[in-house]
Amino acid sequence: MGNGSEKSEPRKNKSKLKPHKSIKHKKKPRNLSLGARAEEKKGKEKVSAKKAGKTNAGSGSDVSLVSAGPADRQLRFFLHCFQTSTKSKLSPLELEAYNERCMVKLAEGVNQDVENLSDHIKEAFGVTWKEELCEGMELEDGEAGSPALLVISTSALRSLELLRGLKPFTKDCRPAKLFAKHLKVEEQVTLLKARVNIAAGTPSRIKKLIDMEALSLTRLKLVVLDMQRDAKAFSLFTLPQVSTEFWDLYKSHLEEKVTGGDSRICLYGTIPTKEVNKAFKE
Repeated sequence: MGNGSEKSEPRKNKSKLKPHKSIKHKKKPRNLSLGARAEEKKGKEKVSAKKAGKTNAGSGSDVSLVSAGPADRQLRFFLHCFQTSTKSKLSPLELEAYNERCMVKLAEGVNQDVENLSDHIKEAFGVTWKEELCEGMELEDGEAGSPALLVISTSALRSLELLRGLKPFTKDCRPAKLFAKHLKVEEQVTLLKARVNIAAGTPSRIKKLIDMEALSLTRLKLVVLDMQRDAKAFSLFTLPQVSTEFWDLYKSHLEEKVTGGDSRICLYGTIPTKEVNKAFKE
């Protein structure tokens, strides 16, 4: 039997201490340029490829981002499409008017989609992007209705999609929608009497407004040609009628601006590799 003199054993603390969890601090997002983001992405892809025991070398692809490649290659492809579509052949003198500066090289490894469009355009314009694309103040005489950026696509719907990608530039100066669907020519003529930095539309309506002297090309610095294919795999260069209307617009109004060094061409989006290869076989 125990007595009161016995010392009671100290109670054991049954609660277990939880191991200390280190607090993970979220990394602040870095404001990288398109070029830096592309290099980072390429680095990650190389690491992933090594882990998988694969390599990018020699891998085939159904589409190409021509505008991410050398400007001379872009120019050769563009001139091939020009001559093939119009069933013509440029003379040596006419070819001399073209050079690499006619084309815009976009960042490699970065998708050319609606989401990245504004970043690509910003880099294409360089330090003058805000002045050329965003300001809404009045222009000098003769510069009203003259966009610095002209985006040409196959349809009204696609034009609207691309304009959504350019929203960062259109807060102070609304863009001009230059297509026929739901828009009367008279409404567009009225809009073009004010300052316009960005315009997007289809070849037929764009040419009509230029011919009416409502749309001016005085300030035009960059012509973006949307290369997206539709459900039937047609693009701006291959869609019947639209393709004819585009090259008609190019020959009558844009070619002089491009060869004169006032405007540059940007082939935006993926192009079937088969079409690209054709340009270099001939």
